[in-house]
Amino acid sequence: MADLALWNMSARFDAMYSMTGRPSIPPEKLLRAQLIQMLYSVRSERLLMEEIDYSVLYRWFVGMNLDEPVWDVTVFTKNRDRLLDGDVAREFLCEVVKQAQAMDLTSDEHFTVDGTLIEAWASLKSFQRKDQKVTPPDDPGNPTVDFHGEKRSNETHESTTDPDARLARKGNGKEAKLSYNGNLLTENRNGLIVTTEILQANGTAERDAALLMLEQIPGGARVTVGGDKGYDTRDFVAECRNINVTPHVAQNTKRNGGSAIDGRTTRHSGYEVSQKKRKRIEECFGWLKTVALMRKVRHRGLEKVGWVFTFAAAAYNLIRMKNLLANSVGAS
Repeated sequence: MADLALWNMSARFDAMYSMTGRPSIPPEKLLRAQLIQMLYSVRSERLLMEEIDYSVLYRWFVGMNLDEPVWDVTVFTKNRDRLLDGDVAREFLCEVVKQAQAMDLTSDEHFTVDGTLIEAWASLKSFQRKDQKVTPPDDPGNPTVDFHGEKRSNETHESTTDPDARLARKGNGKEAKLSYNGNLLTENRNGLIVTTEILQANGTAERDAALLMLEQIPGGARVTVGGDKGYDTRDFVAECRNINVTPHVAQNTKRNGGSAIDGRTTRHSGYEVSQKKRKRIEECFGWLKTVALMRKVRHRGLEKVGWVFTFAAAAYNLIRMKNLLANSVGAS
């Protein structure tokens, strides 16, 4: 399935090759190596190069000969960064989704949205005032920072390590961390990821990302979308209906003014089905955070974090599709 997706992207890769200079690492091999890192939870690119060097199975998957020297880690990283310009991860995910659609593994009418916080590769020590004068630290490697009693917010402070990261917390009583907001749109038949969106963590990021992803659904037919109580706001429900989407979100009756949806939506049997199916999206987040190591990203910047998050979603789809196809063959 990975080979077919990469084959369909050949035209894009040909345009990325330079006709001058020394040969670079082929994008197909870069993406296969990146897939190995996702599938086998390899914690760093340096360790990935070591494992490809001595693993015959990894060499076969990447497309390297047994006597072919493995790439230097810095060369691998610089060549991988070239793929950011072409939004290759997004196209790879689209090609994987097209295969799932051709196999009739996806639904084109019923979807689920949800978001989660992804911890940024930056410490709270780097979260400093924007107007603060730069002074040499006492220890460049691990400076002493005393922020006890200081009120810090995203309006007045910014991370010097990753300026795109925002201070956020999962809920009341939870600790605040520098984070990004990662969002998924999944279909309800088998829980495959259709598209992703990474935004800065703020109070409306999940709903904003949901609308962005719902607008990308092709066709003009009415569809349904399931979600948790965080999506039960009047603005979100009204905007969904404007783009021909029926919001099957969980009712938040404790909110001031009550729930934004009423019995006209909840009385249908499809609403109950959507509420049951929406829990499957948590399996996607669980795999991405534990296996693909997305709990705390090792990249900085909104663009890079979005790229690796989207590529990890494509890796999850490949695993999920493999399991679904294996089950269908076993049943037959």
